[in-house]
Amino acid sequence: MLRAHGTALVLEHTRDGLPVVLHWGADLGALTDADLDALSTAVSTQSPPGTSDGAWQLCLLPQESDGWAGRPGILVTRDGSPVFPRWTVIQFAATQSGSLRVTARDDVAGLAVTSSITMQFGGVITVRHAVENTGSGLLAVDWLEATLPAPKAVDTVTDFAGRWTREKAPHTGPVPRGSHTRQTRRGRGGHDAPVLLIASVDAPADRRGDLWSVHLGWSGDVTYRTDRMPDSVTLLGAGELLRPGEITLAPGQRYQTPVAYFAWSGDGLDGLAARHHQCLRARPKHPATPRPLVLNTWEAVYFDHNPAFLIELAELSAGIGIERFVLDDGWFMARRDDTRGLGDWLVDPAVWPDGLDPLAERVHELGMEFGLWFEPEMVNLDSDLARCHPDWLLHNPGHVPTPAHLSWRRQYVLDLANPDAYSHVRGQIAALVEDLGIDFIKWDHNRDLVEAVHNGRYGVHVQTLAVYRLIAELKQRFPGLEIESCSSGGARSDLGILAVTDRVWASDSNDPVERQDIQRWTQLLLPPELVGAHVGPSTSHSSGRTTDLSYRLATSLMGSAGFEWNITECTPDELVTIARFASLYKELRHIIHGGTAVHADPRDPGLRITGAVAQDRSEAVFTIASVATLEDSRPEHVRLHGLDPDRRYRVRVRDEIGNAKFGSQVPGWVSAGEVTLPGSVLAVVGLQIPPLWPAQALVLHLSTAEAG
Repeated sequence: MLRAHGTALVLEHTRDGLPVVLHWGADLGALTDADLDALSTAVSTQSPPGTSDGAWQLCLLPQESDGWAGRPGILVTRDGSPVFPRWTVIQFAATQSGSLRVTARDDVAGLAVTSSITMQFGGVITVRHAVENTGSGLLAVDWLEATLPAPKAVDTVTDFAGRWTREKAPHTGPVPRGSHTRQTRRGRGGHDAPVLLIASVDAPADRRGDLWSVHLGWSGDVTYRTDRMPDSVTLLGAGELLRPGEITLAPGQRYQTPVAYFAWSGDGLDGLAARHHQCLRARPKHPATPRPLVLNTWEAVYFDHNPAFLIELAELSAGIGIERFVLDDGWFMARRDDTRGLGDWLVDPAVWPDGLDPLAERVHELGMEFGLWFEPEMVNLDSDLARCHPDWLLHNPGHVPTPAHLSWRRQYVLDLANPDAYSHVRGQIAALVEDLGIDFIKWDHNRDLVEAVHNGRYGVHVQTLAVYRLIAELKQRFPGLEIESCSSGGARSDLGILAVTDRVWASDSNDPVERQDIQRWTQLLLPPELVGAHVGPSTSHSSGRTTDLSYRLATSLMGSAGFEWNITECTPDELVTIARFASLYKELRHIIHGGTAVHADPRDPGLRITGAVAQDRSEAVFTIASVATLEDSRPEHVRLHGLDPDRRYRVRVRDEIGNAKFGSQVPGWVSAGEVTLPGSVLAVVGLQIPPLWPAQALVLHLSTAEAG
């Protein structure tokens, strides 16, 4: 039995076969051996010898031999013939650190499997399997997936889809009958990635209800699954989607799955987010320094690089409080548009005759970090790299060149599983990091892997591992270097890539109306400090929507904030407001980036309430935002959750970023600028908010009254 942080996983070590799962969910307290035996009896559906050919309870890798009629947990073949394992457990070892390691063998079938199960901080359970070919001949792995059972009462499933500039859109419906899979075949998660699979009793709510979820920490192809069988508990799980022949094991070789992250919450979606955030923040390499305020140059200059202007932009940025200046695409050889140059990571002397050194030096002199954009996994055919090494492309040769009507930005994928290509890219990046003192890399990835072939086999698996290895080697060589995962926005924001990177770019949309939901659902898995949230120009380049500066700033505040904007075009008043925002962000980021995420289940579909409460509950930050016209002229009370009910809080409207626009009804606390109330009142009664116009936001800062 593994138990911590209010969660328990109970396994039964049976005489034959793999351990079965008796319970996953709320902590059951300290149980004796007699209690565990009684639990096994209490949840069994029949007694030996039994009368039905069905699974009594589900083991870690359910299969046909267990009487399981759903999707098998493991499917392998040997030399083209099916293999039906009969496992004998040879190791069942628990550690004091909250881990369980199970090793089983089938000497007749020539297989060994090892399962590692760990109760992480926050009550997240990680599951990882490995299969080894202990026999003769070749063993093909079709799939090996991590699963855990949820109660039979579960009737609703939520996962995510989306598109470019509209990532992480939730979809909720009944758990389908039978075995169902949701798969991605893009070689990356994609903008329509499932991200999380959530099973619940009734539709999930922000602050209430039981939820069971799984996330796969993998940046390649994935399978998410549910099995709702009439004669068993409901199963949910995930695993790497493997193409035919992609994993073929010779004798002695093994395949290890990506890590699957399972989480249970008894407190709705916020409880689920809290578990994930606690788990990630407990990592030894989780960012520990304050998340800097960033200016990225993409929407400021695009490909039009002018060294003198960019130095001017850097100087203005430092003057208003920017802490990290990132030069985006367009600095390398022949890169005047997106059709050329990828793969040639050398500074273009035609644009930068003195190199990037003067810019990097000036940025550092101004006290800012210097960042640079790369897209290391990609290559244009119009590049010296592709001309010299056409065999380094990760593509079916028949795919190159792609017909114009099918081309994706005229770029292709570089085969980083090829040692020569890997060394070339690593060497070019490392040279620039060392020469320029680069502090931060924006690591982009702008196309799917289409017909990915490496050495005559499907190549997504080896490519993904090579990317992880490359990023890890660069970070090991350059301690302190931070790397952001960007993939046409948020198309690669899983916990696999975040094991080696420091934040993700949530979306290429800086439209704050779209961002309200993109950030909210991205942060269901990732804490705000890992989610890039930038302010763009008044008219969004991705949607054409025009919004007030105050609203764009309020939306950015609730993530890892920054700017994607040519601020030299700002008016003096706008620059003053931005400088005030920079100070406000630095004042409040310790709450947002270390606190507990809070939402409020508003009834009005036009309202969004996003909060962060300090761990000691002495302070909190909330944004109350509208994304559409509110339904009623007198809106609902907004309840502020997560506070200490026995402490009094001073609630202040922070108007440094400007005042929200709303109708003629002005609640007294808004006109006064503050109010002091007990946490119990704020959570139960809440605050009367004004009738906000569309795309307007209030920023509230709460501090305990005794602290002033």
